[in-house]
Amino acid sequence: MQDDAFSRFTAALAAATDPIAPLAALHQLVCDTVGAQLVTVTSVEDQGRLARRSYSSHPVEYPVSGIKIVEPSRWNDIVLVGRHCFVANALAEIAEVFPDHQLIGSMGLGSVVNMPVILRGQIGTTLNLLDAPGYYTPDRVAFITRRLTLPTMAAQLAHDALRAA
Repeated sequence: MQDDAFSRFTAALAAATDPIAPLAALHQLVCDTVGAQLVTVTSVEDQGRLARRSYSSHPVEYPVSGIKIVEPSRWNDIVLVGRHCFVANALAEIAEVFPDHQLIGSMGLGSVVNMPVILRGQIGTTLNLLDAPGYYTPDRVAFITRRLTLPTMAAQLAHDALRAA
């Protein structure tokens, strides 16, 4: 089943003609493999000082929007400096680093994984997955880092290339 999911992702990426298609294919791959109720992809710019949401599975609640300034936080230390996944499995943990924790909770979400992906020698993007409290177990996080890094890189690079075309 997972092999089929990766094959479908590869085919969708190869067929992509608009900038959102590669990220939508990544979203589908996430849903078919590890699962997530909310998926966003964020481009990291200016050495981690700026962020731009490239994709959102919930564009009403989390629209693709302009650039925002990244404020210093524990999240930055983990993701942007340490280049590790940020994982929280309870809304209280999410509230410590995300000011939109009430919106997250109102959507029935309570766990998050933010995975940094290195592009061109720097963190180029983060894959952001949210689901029910307690969802992102160590096994799921290991799967995300081991199996979704390369597809995230490919999807973001294809998105960038199609956006520039």
